Amino acid sequence: MIRQPAVAGQFYTDDPIELRFQLERIVTAEPGREKVLAVISPHAGYMYSGAVAGRLYGAVEVPPAVVVLGPNHHGVGAKAAIYPDGEWLTPLGHVSINSRLSALIKKHATLVEEDTLAHQFEHSLEVQLPFLQFVRTDVTIVPVCLGFGDYASCKALGSGIARAIREYGEEVLIVASSDMTHYESAAEAREKDEHAINRIVELDPEGLLRVCHYKGITMCGVVPATVMLEAAKGLGATRAKLLHYATSGDVTGDNRRVVAYAAFMVA
Repeated sequence: MIRQPAVAGQFYTDDPIELRFQLERIVTAEPGREKVLAVISPHAGYMYSGAVAGRLYGAVEVPPAVVVLGPNHHGVGAKAAIYPDGEWLTPLGHVSINSRLSALIKKHATLVEEDTLAHQFEHSLEVQLPFLQFVRTDVTIVPVCLGFGDYASCKALGSGIARAIREYGEEVLIVASSDMTHYESAAEAREKDEHAINRIVELDPEGLLRVCHYKGITMCGVVPATVMLEAAKGLGATRAKLLHYATSGDVTGDNRRVVAYAAFMVA
């Protein structure tokens, strides 16, 4: 089964040469890339959030296996949809599903269901793939699209992913795909996002989900981020760091109504 790109030509160029050239410009390679357990990366159009994601993917070491957790923006399909075996296609080529890791996640996280419908038009996972392909040509993935909102499910899924990765026995990177506050002024977005940032760097998944709810923080991938933090803590994470924060206003010059983006590393 091959998942065709849904947003190539929209969120990022569908021209492979142009895409590779763009990635060469925005993935800022750091000397001595850091080994981490997990990251949070934004998923807007590359024009807006590409520099934030590029800085992140230039700073971390991407192993051959990556679990990508993204929010379900369309509200269709299973509430925890894992893509069946096969490949995902981008302008840079095919990315194989890691069938062994996927099977272990299904074994240890009973919440997940095999489902393609949730993934069919979802951009939040797809936009991560060209970055992953660019820094690791042999990368394999397990894409999981999440459409629930309760902490108990986040905790159960995160714990299950951690158990699956431990049994897998090799290095795995968990990518939580999320933007931050949407459609407020840059100043208001930063003020709200500080609450979420503080919970992430304190490795407080339940607090992150709670503060986004009570403060009205429109962090679209708060559930993937919460699941990621639960899994990372289960794998022994002791620290998290904000690598970069920016808004669409930094690109457009209009700070009245922005979308905010942040990159985090968890180790």
